[in-house]
Amino acid sequence: MTANTMKALAKSKPEPGLWMIEAQVPEIGPDEVLIRINKTGICGTDIHIWNWDEWAAATVPVPMITGHEFAGEIVEIGRNVTGLKLGQRCSGEGHLIGTDSRQSRAGKFHLDPGTRGIGVNEQGAFAQYLKLPAFNVVPLPDDIPDEIGAILDPLGNAVHTALSFDLLGEDVLITGAGPIGIMAAAVARHAGARNVVLTDINADRLTLASHVVPSVRTVNVTKEDLHDVAHELGLTEGFDVGLEMSGSQAALDQVVEALVMGGKIALLGIPPGKSPVNWSRIVFKAITIKGVYGREMFETWYKMIAMLQNGLDVSRVITHRFDVSDFAKGFAEMKSGRSGKVVLDWR
Repeated sequence: MTANTMKALAKSKPEPGLWMIEAQVPEIGPDEVLIRINKTGICGTDIHIWNWDEWAAATVPVPMITGHEFAGEIVEIGRNVTGLKLGQRCSGEGHLIGTDSRQSRAGKFHLDPGTRGIGVNEQGAFAQYLKLPAFNVVPLPDDIPDEIGAILDPLGNAVHTALSFDLLGEDVLITGAGPIGIMAAAVARHAGARNVVLTDINADRLTLASHVVPSVRTVNVTKEDLHDVAHELGLTEGFDVGLEMSGSQAALDQVVEALVMGGKIALLGIPPGKSPVNWSRIVFKAITIKGVYGREMFETWYKMIAMLQNGLDVSRVITHRFDVSDFAKGFAEMKSGRSGKVVLDWR
């Protein structure tokens, strides 16, 4: 590496895999900062890009430095930037927005239709340095370590989904025990839910969930009947709130059937292609459905940092840590379906 180059993981060819390359250190504009990356998390989106599936091939230009979950420190500041300083530890919102849309002008930045993603549409965080608009920078308090800062993006998905509806004293059903579903269970408990039930068909993920959030009732739906579990908990009418995190049509059907009349569902999981929905069942049960995309900018960030500082513990959802030179092992663990979050160290 030279003074003007850096290591980076890139989608260099339109085929499965990522490659370690030597890239130019980004040059920042007047409203941007340069961040030296310390830690990055591997996301499910990164697995899609690694696999070069239909979505990735249609969405990601090649070459592209991937990655969007990160923590680091500011090493250069654009001339128009205020309120940030050199050496400041930070994470950041990976959705790059415009300011001209009706949604942005109304302050609903997360709904801007022109949103672009770092590591997907713009050069990303799997690198020693990342340039980012100062607007997107989220300073990290001293009591939040870098490896937690590197998973704030997916934690934000969990927080945004879980806090879509009032949870205090409610009975909550979460389908999908991936890392985000597990973190959503932790958030629901922290937010005062009475009962939290987390379902999946992956025994390893359910074991991890019990380790991360011992007070959550896990259910392997291939071995237990959800109605029996509801009866065990004394839920004669059903669950109040459903959080669908799996993208499984069967899971969504289960949530609809398990909810009380007038129940509420927040959908984060993305089904593959089109799927049939029994809309008459949803209508006759008077169910409210909310689709969730990313994080609310920046209310979700404020809330999750406050919860972390007030006792929310998601550290055990990180199950594997690798030096970036072993990135292939990290991706293999994520692709195995047995891991929690995987963090790469760039220092």
